[in-house]
Amino acid sequence: MEDQPVLDPLAAVRGPDDPETDVYLTGTVFLDIIFTGLDSAPVRGTESWARGMGSSPGGVANMATALARLGLRTSLAAAFGDDVYGDYCWDSLAGGEGIELALSRKIPGWHSPVTVSMAYEGERTMVSHGHEAPPPEEPAPPCPPPSRACVASLVPGVPQQEWIGTAAGRGSRIFADVGWDDSGRWDRADLADLAHCEAFLPNAAEAMRYTRTDCPRAAARKLAELVPLAVVTLGPEGAYAVDSAGGEAAEVPALSVEALDPTGAGDVFVAGFLTGTLAGWALADRLAFACLTAALSVQEFGGSLSAPGWIEIAAWWQHAKAYDDQDRTALRRYAFLDDLLPTGTRRWPLRRAVPTIGFRPPPFR
Repeated sequence: MEDQPVLDPLAAVRGPDDPETDVYLTGTVFLDIIFTGLDSAPVRGTESWARGMGSSPGGVANMATALARLGLRTSLAAAFGDDVYGDYCWDSLAGGEGIELALSRKIPGWHSPVTVSMAYEGERTMVSHGHEAPPPEEPAPPCPPPSRACVASLVPGVPQQEWIGTAAGRGSRIFADVGWDDSGRWDRADLADLAHCEAFLPNAAEAMRYTRTDCPRAAARKLAELVPLAVVTLGPEGAYAVDSAGGEAAEVPALSVEALDPTGAGDVFVAGFLTGTLAGWALADRLAFACLTAALSVQEFGGSLSAPGWIEIAAWWQHAKAYDDQDRTALRRYAFLDDLLPTGTRRWPLRRAVPTIGFRPPPFR
């Protein structure tokens, strides 16, 4: 990996007393194995052959990689197994993406969690296996290091996570997403930590279930009563946001792309939106940029290594302006990119998911 990012989106807002870390996040890292090119869902009692396959770090690594590829100084606290899978994920994130892993740990005798994802008909089915990491020998610090922002995943059944309120009290801006509630309760008490958050970014299904509404836009308006900024992703329709603090709402349509694998698209969306927020962009620009980064990610295998960088975003924008394969009215929404994107810069291509981790990758550049 090269020492300097192609573009620092926060250059205009950085100051000498700012924290070293832009974004802190914590969670579980999986090794993802992704099958694509399936014509339909696997059928019981039969064997299905996939036309494509990729391997990459997954889980919380999806969002960490997306943030780092957008030029944010990213710190990840996670457990890694001491197996080959764990070594591959560690090397890929630290060496390949420049993610700070000082707060992460390798655990002897603990094997890496694994997810197998099957992509078909624009959706995916996942099967995962893993065991909870043993507690650290020394107690974890009660609060992450100073950072501009933290990403918090709200966990159904866990009403509050103490570190979120502590980090917010020290000045970090908290962006929250949420996992699927397998219990079916969708208890609003599980969202108690939104009191410490600046933004909440669920998908439409999650938002409607928590708010007991049948419209994602109505759900966003109700969630905005709990958090200053509610952003609901609408799948192929785009995204809708309500900024209750600023008295503003915005909606941006999705881009038309041919999806190869939707794994991690929601994480890439959050990374794009968070980047624009820290940079001080207008709400509609942040939504559009998040939709763009997510749309580019679904055209590659996997979650983490499908995330775009600035060169890929610039290439898309140049293509979109030159060819008539996008709605021209929708493209006007992206005119803000002209003053932002790098020009005339050649960089080594980003690493992408490969069928096996057994091959030695080329040296990082």
